[in-house]
Amino acid sequence: MIRKAFVMQVNADAHEEYQRRHNPIRPELEAVLKSHGAHHYAIYLDQERNLLFATVEIESEERWNAVASTDVCQRWWKHMRDVMPANPDNSPVSAELKEVFYLQ
Repeated sequence: MIRKAFVMQVNADAHEEYQRRHNPIRPELEAVLKSHGAHHYAIYLDQERNLLFATVEIESEERWNAVASTDVCQRWWKHMRDVMPANPDNSPVSAELKEVFYLQ
């Protein structure tokens, strides 16, 4: 498995709405993530800085990257655009993090 971590932002007035939209996650989105090899996906909120910290284990970079081109993901991004900063293609503005320590 490949471990990934990344940060995103959520609008200061949208913390509760962001969480509501993820609980429960849409079944079709869960299915796409799992079918593309995503496991142990978690998102954490830093309320003071409006930051989202996400971790996920993936089977391959190619399968993970392919999620973005699915209709399900495209609809999800459009649905989330009003609660977080987004790129012109509606994907969330994010930055990948480099792993510097791991204890198994």
